[in-house]
Amino acid sequence: MRLFNRKSSKPTISPGCSQPNSSNGSLRSPGPSTANGSRPTSFPDVPLPRAPDPALDPAGYLRSIYAVRDRSRLVLEKAKKNQLKHFAVDMTKFSDVASFVVSIVKRDYAPDYASIPPHGRWQHFEVGGRPRIDQLMASWPSTVDNSERTRRLLDLFLVSVLLDAGAGTKWQYKSKESGRIYRRSEGLAVASLEMFKAGTFSSNPKEPCQVDSAGLRRLDLAIMARGLQVNDSNPIDGLEGRTNLLIRLSDALQSQEVFGLEARPGNMLDYLLSHPTTQASSVPIIPVPTLWNTLMESLTPIWPATRTQIDGIPMGDAWPCSVMPSHPTHPWENIVPFHKLTQWLTYSLMVPMTKLMNVHFAGTELLTGLPEYRNGGLFIDTGLLTLKPDDHKRGVAQYQLNAQVKGQPSMEVVPMFAAEDDVIVEWRAVTVGLLDELLVEVNNSLGLSGREKLSLAQMLEAGSWKGGREIAEVSRPNTKEPPIMILSDGTVF
Repeated sequence: MRLFNRKSSKPTISPGCSQPNSSNGSLRSPGPSTANGSRPTSFPDVPLPRAPDPALDPAGYLRSIYAVRDRSRLVLEKAKKNQLKHFAVDMTKFSDVASFVVSIVKRDYAPDYASIPPHGRWQHFEVGGRPRIDQLMASWPSTVDNSERTRRLLDLFLVSVLLDAGAGTKWQYKSKESGRIYRRSEGLAVASLEMFKAGTFSSNPKEPCQVDSAGLRRLDLAIMARGLQVNDSNPIDGLEGRTNLLIRLSDALQSQEVFGLEARPGNMLDYLLSHPTTQASSVPIIPVPTLWNTLMESLTPIWPATRTQIDGIPMGDAWPCSVMPSHPTHPWENIVPFHKLTQWLTYSLMVPMTKLMNVHFAGTELLTGLPEYRNGGLFIDTGLLTLKPDDHKRGVAQYQLNAQVKGQPSMEVVPMFAAEDDVIVEWRAVTVGLLDELLVEVNNSLGLSGREKLSLAQMLEAGSWKGGREIAEVSRPNTKEPPIMILSDGTVF
């Protein structure tokens, strides 16, 4: 079966070419009991706050979850008219992309689409079919109640997500427990879990399974290299960036209102449950913007100072984009926010709170598809997006320059750019918009409607992210890299 016919040199890809439970794919884990990611209980409507007015508070607006979809939609509209600066757009390929994603979802989950878990870090911990989180919790004494179990998982998940930038083509991790070797996101998940269990992030020898400010403050490159098994023959991209991110997290955890006297990420559970916007119904109902604002405001100190700023306030993962409107007195108008790590955190942290504390999150539809290279690579490898010749030439020159650095890939040449490059910003913005469109098409093709529809988080988990990885494996079997590589400092991707 040939789903794509972009060029004769492009490989044919069929969803049957990969095993659904290979170490490079996301594994099934206990999923929600309804297809849209919620439990069948009906919950009262919870009023969600409005987005900040950009005319009055541009920094607040660009840091809000609302701005990610709003701003990216402007780039999508240009893409549909084939008016992007760096990419040619062939929307006739859109149905092929949807067909490929649908075939993967069917391969791994048909007919039980309700079993698809929402996208989150939990699944990465279960690589190889081992329920590591359940095993971790089983190792704790019964005196550790559900609240403390949730706090510990929030500790682990937050650190693990912050470490989950692209590791590069050569890095691997050999599990100390099983002896098996893992790579990429799953390798980083297993590595962070084993570091967590060893007390790497805790200052209390009697409580190794926690993360606290004092424990993070003592981290350095040597400790992180040892924990991640990094050496000259096993290099990882962005080791210094990852290390500095966790050290800066130690400062952010000093906010006692959110993280308590212990300065632990997990104490945000108590802050969220007692927040004025949280409703006590049959279960606690927390508005997604409350979790979002908690993460955005409390984690501001961790982002590098070189990031985009408005009125002196760091915007985090938000960048100028040349196809956006430009206004001399409103400089915020050409900025597209993504906040990919914060979104990945939000998706991931909701899962343990939902599973262990029966928390319901209102407003999950505000979250977007993740603008990263697997989801974005899907649209390039299928021919919907094609990098324009001048940019391709510039990117290949950057790749060849980077290939001279020890440990960097030098085969299966693809264009390479820095995270702030206009090519990458445009690519990420159009990816967010296309993922929204893709969800509609996938649900239609699967014949799902109403409460049976896949949520965006489920499509990311079972379809687009996995599809982007699998087509990359076929297109570039030696490196398995995306069609465009991003120079990583370990803090964005």
